Amino acid sequence: MAQNPQTRQNPSPDLATARAPLPVAPLDDRQRLACLRLIRSENVGPVTFRELINHFGGAEAALAALPELSVRGGRRRPIRITPRDVAEAELAAALTLGAHPVFTIEPGYPAALAHLATPPPMLYIKGRLELLAHPTVAIVGSRNGSAAGIALTRMIATGVGQAGFVVVSGLARGIDGAAHEASIATGTVAVLAGGIGHVYPPEHADLYARIADAGCLVSENPPGFQIRGHDFLQRNRIISGIALGVVIVEAAKRSGSLTTARLATEQGREVMAIPGHPLDPRAEGTNGLIKQGATMVTSVADVLEVLSPMSGMSARVPTPLSDMPYNARETPPIDAVTVDDHRRLVVEVLGPAPVSIDAVAQATGLPMRAVRVALLELALAGRLDQHGGQLVSLVPGRRE
Repeated sequence: MAQNPQTRQNPSPDLATARAPLPVAPLDDRQRLACLRLIRSENVGPVTFRELINHFGGAEAALAALPELSVRGGRRRPIRITPRDVAEAELAAALTLGAHPVFTIEPGYPAALAHLATPPPMLYIKGRLELLAHPTVAIVGSRNGSAAGIALTRMIATGVGQAGFVVVSGLARGIDGAAHEASIATGTVAVLAGGIGHVYPPEHADLYARIADAGCLVSENPPGFQIRGHDFLQRNRIISGIALGVVIVEAAKRSGSLTTARLATEQGREVMAIPGHPLDPRAEGTNGLIKQGATMVTSVADVLEVLSPMSGMSARVPTPLSDMPYNARETPPIDAVTVDDHRRLVVEVLGPAPVSIDAVAQATGLPMRAVRVALLELALAGRLDQHGGQLVSLVPGRRE
């Protein structure tokens, strides 16, 4: 990322805002410390940070002016300015974790995100910073994704990655995790709701580590920051803000993925949705988005047709696309204690749309033998439709 532009160039006219761009220049350690102190000081949000930098030309001068400005504004008690040692400790903690800060006013900050009206003033980055300079597509969806949804996610994430796009998602269970898994080889960015060093969900610890090594982790929160409920909303605005467009794979009526779609619309991003079976609750949100005007996509080619003109890249679907078959493993005999859990996982990924048994195994992460035992039990209970060709689906209305 060795560049010294005077102002950040807008990657697409559609992403521009009416405000003037911030000046962009490399920062030294003293300036980074001042920026962090300013960001963490009382009543300094993204807009105030930008206005202070624009007005005073730098964070150090802005910090010095804060007390007088707040008094002139009518404040009766001194404004709280983050102490130097507190900011130094935060930066040291980030360094220990292998993360470093990137501010809106220096090269390396994602260009698309920088052109929002209120971009996060700073991001902590761990991993391959250069991935944030590539054209990016967000892929998000249900935490309890169906086997069909997981398979579609892997297909699209693999395809757009092979076409040159970086995939960004939120490291959540289900669709997000599948998007990351399928795009680690070509480039993936995980935006965290918590701070770098805080792995959530815990079962994604291995995926987190692999993304940190081969991809890129992003957070606007301090290192080790513990997640609160509203932090997921803040994360979602970064996911959509980094990307040229957002693909919603599965989303229930009140899914957080629909919030990401709304934020993407507000940010001027393309919103795409995969249609689903009308009887599957996980398709209610995506089908609703399509009715409201989101672009319907069912293949990699559909996504590339929408995004390629914005990125200047070819819309040609790369070949061959891997169908990523499930590789059965040799496993010990199934413990009877785990059978109920296996069956529950299988039911969670099934829906009324037929999917292959391989897809069920891949979506659950269970050994094939465990999947077949669970499917046999469901079939005997009258809860499974078997369509031939190794395709199965859940009988509508019989999830319990």
